[in-house]
Parts: sequence; structure tokens; C-alpha cells
Amino acid sequence: MNAHPGPRAIDGQTVLVTGGAGFVGSHLIRRLLQQHPDVRVVSVDNYFTGTVERQVDDPRVTYLNASTVELSKVWASEGLPRPEFVFHFGEYSRVVRSLEEPDLTWEYNLRGTKEVVDFTRRHGAKIVYAGSSSKFGNDGQDERLNPYAWTKAKNVEYLANYSQWYGLDYVVAYFYNVYGPGHIRTGKYATVIGIFEDHFERGLPLPVVSPGTQTRDFTHVDDIISGILLCAEFGEGDGYLLGTGTEWPILEVAEMLGGPIEFTPALPGERTRGRADISKAVQLGYTVTRTLPDYIAEFKRGLADGRAR
Repeated sequence: MNAHPGPRAIDGQTVLVTGGAGFVGSHLIRRLLQQHPDVRVVSVDNYFTGTVERQVDDPRVTYLNASTVELSKVWASEGLPRPEFVFHFGEYSRVVRSLEEPDLTWEYNLRGTKEVVDFTRRHGAKIVYAGSSSKFGNDGQDERLNPYAWTKAKNVEYLANYSQWYGLDYVVAYFYNVYGPGHIRTGKYATVIGIFEDHFERGLPLPVVSPGTQTRDFTHVDDIISGILLCAEFGEGDGYLLGTGTEWPILEVAEMLGGPIEFTPALPGERTRGRADISKAVQLGYTVTRTLPDYIAEFKRGLADGRAR
């Protein structure tokens, strides 16, 4: 197999972002454009949870409405140049909902990712894969709790094997409960912090899934993007956990916002704890710059300022 080329530069390259109209993908595209004036970005998104409103109006970005299953065909039909990096975020990414939508989970996370991996190898690119922190809970047993966690864990195995078989250059970065501007606040794919914000603004009780003692490592999207770019340029292989290293009980997060709380029934497929060991990412230069209490305080100040005007 060919040896991996080592660190790669983003400047002046073509970069593919699957899920580029989604929450994390759109933030990544904005940062790429800010930090690398000569970069060209192509987004491939089927707009399952992505939105046109998240698109960036910039001539350096091309948005393609397509499934990752069709990636090679679409890329060829558009006559696009060889990408240097493939940031693969375009998968099904909800834990509990995957139990209700196993077919979609299979299509996006297994079939789609297979096509993205094949595409990456054929172009000699490096793939940056968004792993799921759900695989680490309960000594690794939590990866069997739901179709989402299982498919994500299998994809990491696939990448490692594929790299041995064909010399694929890859890195896996694990996201821990990403929040920040643009996260989904309503509907069945909404995030915890997004739901809490929406209910708080409307004066509704904050829905806390029982028992409320389950913990998560909430990570601001700005820190996630910084970690992703470090992994892209300098990381290799598996094991880069992007979180804060702090776990917050869900009930305590709701209490930070204040107001009434309403407990909802426990959900199948949920893990009880989540905290990132960020030591390997720190070796690349990853640092945590944003904290959840500060974010919530800023959110509440913003609401108060708006109401005072």
C-alpha cells in the first residue's frame, strides 16, 4: 500500500464537504473561506436536515443537491477538479430517531459512506470522518444501543480496514453534542440545547428526559471546527475526540437557563453518560475556548437586550 503523504495543506485546494448545508458543515465552510482565500469548496447535500438558508453566497462555493450515494456520478457530470480533502458530515445523525428510521440510517450511513470512501481513494484525497461519541459509552457496549451508533461504529472499522487494504488517508474526529448558532431548535431532529432555547424563548417548560441525571459533553461549534481543521491537516487515523472534557447533567443544563422544567419519559437507545477524553486532540493543538455556562449567559443577555429595546 502507498504510505500516507503526511500533513496536507488546505490553501489553494478543492475541498468537498458532504452535508455542507447542515449545521456543522455550514460552519466549516464559512471558516474555510475565512482562513483560506484561495480554497474552492464543493458541498454535496441532499437537504434532509440541511437548509438553503445555511448556504454561503460566495463564488468559491458550489452547492450540489444530491445524495452521497450518487457522489461519483454527480462529481463527474459537473466536471469538478480533484479534491484534496473530503469532509464527510453528510450522514444520518440522530440517536433515538434512528430506531424509528433504520432504513434511512442504513442508506445514509452505510451505503452513502461506502461511496464517499471509494470516491476519496480514487481521487487520492484525505477523508475527515465525523465519528460518533456514542460508541464510547459503557466500555464500548453503547454502540449497540441503536442503529445510528452501530452504523457509525462500523464505519470507523471500515475506514481502518480500507486504509490497510488500499492505503486510504483518513482521520476520524468524534463530535460531542455540538451546539451554537444555527443548531436545529424545532422538529424531530432538534438538539438538546436548541430545544431548550426554543422553549425558553416561548415561555414553555423545558423538556428534560427522565431521570435528568444523564450527562453530555456539550461542545461549541467554534471549537469543533477548529478541531476538525487541525485533524484535517495534521491528524492521522482514529481517536481524536472533540469535546470539552466536562460532562453536564441534562437537568443541571435546564436549571442554568431557569424557568419551569417538565420531565418527559425516558427514551430507548439513549446512553447515560458522555464525556470526551480530548488528550489526543490536544496533541494537535486543540484547545477549548467556549463553555456552556458562558454561552447560556450570552443567550439570556441577548434575549434581555432584545426585549429592552
